[in-house]
Amino acid sequence: MALLKRRIRGEDDIPTASLPDIVFMLLIFFLVTTTIDIDIGIPMQLPDRGGEFKVNPENISNVLINAQGQILIDDELTDITQVQEVTRTKVETRGLDADGKPKLIVSIKTEKETKYDAFIQVLDAVKAAGATKISIAEPES
Repeated sequence: MALLKRRIRGEDDIPTASLPDIVFMLLIFFLVTTTIDIDIGIPMQLPDRGGEFKVNPENISNVLINAQGQILIDDELTDITQVQEVTRTKVETRGLDADGKPKLIVSIKTEKETKYDAFIQVLDAVKAAGATKISIAEPES
C-alpha cells in the first residue's frame, strides 16, 4: 500500500498586511475629530506699556480680599452675596464715560494667602455687576 503522507497544516494566520494602513487611518480620524480645550485664562485687556493717565479718585472703587475670605469694598465689610449688588449700585452712581462704558474702575487687591476661589468669585460678581474697567492690583508682601 502506498503510504499516505499526512499534510501538516500550518496554523491559520490573520493577514496583517493592511494593519498599518488601518491604524494610520484611525489615528488621522481621531486627530481630526478630537477637540482640544485651550485654557485662555481670564480675558482681560492690558494697557499699553508705559502708558499713564490721570484717573479721578472718585471713580475708583477698592475691593480688598483678605486671607480669611473677608471682602472690603471701599473700607466697608461686605458678604460675597452682596458684592454684585453693591458694585452695580456704584457703577450706576458714577455714570458712563464718552465711550458709553461705566466710569467706575474697580481695583481688586488680595493678600498672598487669599484663596484663588474667593478671588474668582469676587471677580465674577464684579463683572456680572456691569463693571468693565477692572484693575487687578498686586498683592501686598
